[in-house]
Amino acid sequence: MNSYKKIYLIVESLQDEKTFANVILHLKTQYNLEPIIQSHTQSIEEELNALYLLYLSDNEIKIFFKSCVESNIAIAIIPNNFCPFSMKNYGISKDIFEAIDDGFNQELLSKIDLLQCNELIVLNRIIIGDMHGMGRFNFNEKNYFEKLKIFIDNLKNITFKSYTITTSKDQKIQTAASGITIIDHFIANEKSTFSETLSNHDGKLNAFVLAPSSLISYLWYLISIFFYQRISTVELPKSLGFIKSSKLIISSNKSIDFTVDNNLLSTQEVVVEVLQDSINLHLGRSLKDFIKSDTNKIEEKDSIRLNSLPQGEINNILIGGDLPFFPRASDDDFKELFISLRNSSKFSYVFLILMILSTLLATTGLFANSAPVIIGAMILAPLMSPIVSLSMGVIRADKFLLEQSVRTLILGIVMALFCSSLFTLFIPLEQITPEMQGRLNPNLLDLMVAIFSGIAGAYANAKEEVTKSLAGVAIAVALVPPLSVTGIGLGLGNFEVIYGSFLLFITNLVGITLSAALTFIILGYSPVRRAKKGILYTTIMMIVITIPLILSFLKMVEQNDYMNKLKPLKYITLEKSNIELNVKNIKINEGDIVISLEVLTNHSLEQSDLIYIKNEIQTYIHEKVTLNITTKIIVK
Repeated sequence: MNSYKKIYLIVESLQDEKTFANVILHLKTQYNLEPIIQSHTQSIEEELNALYLLYLSDNEIKIFFKSCVESNIAIAIIPNNFCPFSMKNYGISKDIFEAIDDGFNQELLSKIDLLQCNELIVLNRIIIGDMHGMGRFNFNEKNYFEKLKIFIDNLKNITFKSYTITTSKDQKIQTAASGITIIDHFIANEKSTFSETLSNHDGKLNAFVLAPSSLISYLWYLISIFFYQRISTVELPKSLGFIKSSKLIISSNKSIDFTVDNNLLSTQEVVVEVLQDSINLHLGRSLKDFIKSDTNKIEEKDSIRLNSLPQGEINNILIGGDLPFFPRASDDDFKELFISLRNSSKFSYVFLILMILSTLLATTGLFANSAPVIIGAMILAPLMSPIVSLSMGVIRADKFLLEQSVRTLILGIVMALFCSSLFTLFIPLEQITPEMQGRLNPNLLDLMVAIFSGIAGAYANAKEEVTKSLAGVAIAVALVPPLSVTGIGLGLGNFEVIYGSFLLFITNLVGITLSAALTFIILGYSPVRRAKKGILYTTIMMIVITIPLILSFLKMVEQNDYMNKLKPLKYITLEKSNIELNVKNIKINEGDIVISLEVLTNHSLEQSDLIYIKNEIQTYIHEKVTLNITTKIIVK
């Protein structure tokens, strides 16, 4: 039922009555009301049971809203080609008669907030700087190639400006940002940028601050905007900060260029505030469900989520025009980690005692051929800490960290070699056990273990929540057992043992140092230009070490190839019976192929039988071989 007794048709002062003649006719025939035609520049007197129908452009609607703030008049908007923002913002139907009918529907009448920027009413949004894709009005209508072109253009053209943002609670935020966009509310749909609806009844504005601190985070933001096209205020991309407040003051040391509903403006300070419940407006029927849910919504508190935005030193770098490839760690994170690594780099009696105990435990486990004992020594060993500290010293060119870490490592290595070699001299055992043998032929796979362990070690030190994983890193990389084997080689005077095991230790040391250093760079603890020198020297060492590892790996591949060729040869038929062959090991020394072979038979073998076996094996692998045959006679 129509509750309005009087209708004011607000039009532009110079408009011809023919333009809205159909509106007048519809009001007369459908509602039996003769509208009073009035210019938008005339003063408005508040009347009960009166409806103000606005047949105006967006700019004229803003002026009318401004004059009616805090009044109780009922307003409805008639669609036309000059008010696209008003129609979109308030869900106004494109059909004039539907829009008029909505203006008489009391269920669609809602008291709404208005967004104001420097005393100007905002219908859509405020954009400061460049939001790089966010806020494009017709973006979803573009095809894939047009989007891709815009994506590439944005990737190449990003600049930053320093902003000071003051909230309604007088909290000041200083950051370098590429752009800031501010909206009052948002109605989510399938094609919209935001995945949730933002209220226009909560007295709060919603500001999104684009400030990527690295090329990686900026690229992820662009992918979210241009291809995924959905942003949630709950889980924002790291390049976006979010502020919900009733008022914001945004200032800069340079002039701020910004747009209000696509109108370009410039000033030193932008003041944005929400005029809560300031006008009574009939929204479009498409927002009927939104009105019901929004009316019952509890008013939210101010919200500030800017943890991922650049602060401190990185602001100056961004304003200077350099966007780092990797993100920078915050000052607090760096300070805590740096203190921890400085302490870890220092030689102490605790380090010395743990080094001695872990070495003795590892040496005992190696002679006893006991894997559990060796694992215990790995966990007890303290070598990982100074190596991680060394990696930070390498990328930061920090003299204290480098000197202390190297000193601690040298003392630890010397102590391990001394204890293990002395232990070997006093124990009446000289056999090289399988646990020792397994550490004498390092190859590229051992280097990969060291690299992955270095990454894990650096990450675990940088992130408190994963420090419990350090024990697993220690087990994976096994720093002390190779040193213990080297000490055993010294005690036995065996150069082959010394060379192979110490090469494995150096592989672990250099691999961990380089990979941990690169991980710290990725985590933002040093700029690449500062780390170049240290990374270069460590890489050269890595290349030198890699040469024997590659040769060892190629030999391993060759051995594996021979093993595969001999797999079908499980049984050989002799005159007396069948015999079973088990290939235990294959060694390649200077071109000679030495195969360790276990033969299971029910009778003793003669020389002719052994020669026959050798010839069969040579037939399979097409190479001359030397056999080390162990015979097991099975009696049934």
